[in-house]
Amino acid sequence: MSSNEGNDMTSTPPPQEPDQPGPGGYPAYPGAGAQPAGPGGYPAHPGTPAGGGHPATPRPEVPQPGPIRLAVRLMWTGAAVSLISLVVGLATLGDAKDQIRDDLVKDDPNVSQSTIDAAYAVGIVVVVVIGSVGVFLWLWMAWKNGQGRSWARIVATVLGALNLLFTLLSFTQPSTESASLALALVNVVLAIAILTLLWRKESSEFYDARSRPQYG
Repeated sequence: MSSNEGNDMTSTPPPQEPDQPGPGGYPAYPGAGAQPAGPGGYPAHPGTPAGGGHPATPRPEVPQPGPIRLAVRLMWTGAAVSLISLVVGLATLGDAKDQIRDDLVKDDPNVSQSTIDAAYAVGIVVVVVIGSVGVFLWLWMAWKNGQGRSWARIVATVLGALNLLFTLLSFTQPSTESASLALALVNVVLAIAILTLLWRKESSEFYDARSRPQYG
């Protein structure tokens, strides 16, 4: 045997174990299936964010304080009062038709009946739209303030101020029905009570807690 053959035999590398096959019988990618190392070099627990540490957990839900719960119930009451106001407005609109006719005749003695009917129809639409919007706003504010939305408290404050302003203006209209005025006063009282509850210390803490990030 020659020296070259001896050198070849001694320099032949040992056979390597074949790579374990991956899915479908193909060779696995080198390092496939290795778990990322966590703190201390141990494999990271599934769900642990990169870089170690604990996975994000949701903060506990902040319960509604007593003033907020009462304010939400009063807002539901306000929605019911607005719905009653809508029904009363539609019921008394027939009496207002004569007032509409007199006002139109005063401006134009030759006004046609079709013009009077059109003005009456517009009055019905206005009453329905305004009444429906009022009911919706009460329910919307009850929903969002109950969730602790800080902007909802600001919107409720603005709406309460507008409610008070429009109620005061309605007293200057001699044609306003007494039933409608009484219901408007009830809504104003509700708005004042609700705003007092929304701006209490417990309520402010509730809004602040609900405004913080829910994960940490």
